[in-house]
Amino acid sequence: MNQILTLELSEQTFAAIQLQAQTFGISPERLAATLLEQQFERQGFKLLLNEAQKNAARARFERHFGTLQLDESRNLDNESIDADLVKEYASNHEEE
Repeated sequence: MNQILTLELSEQTFAAIQLQAQTFGISPERLAATLLEQQFERQGFKLLLNEAQKNAARARFERHFGTLQLDESRNLDNESIDADLVKEYASNHEEE
């Protein structure tokens, strides 16, 4: 169900919306509505989710979690990673 929202804009803001709308071949009202909807899709609708929707979203996200299985033993601490980077940067990559 659509709702009507009346806004009061400055002349400058309306002129910018009107010019951009003409570029797209749509009405200024349609452009403003589209921009608002896109903004809320990115940020605002997250605030409107109920607890069940938040849990379902978290479960979908957590399906991507997993473990890393390496064929060989590796040391993944920061010091050994830094040492490996220094060694790699210092190498001229020529065959020995």
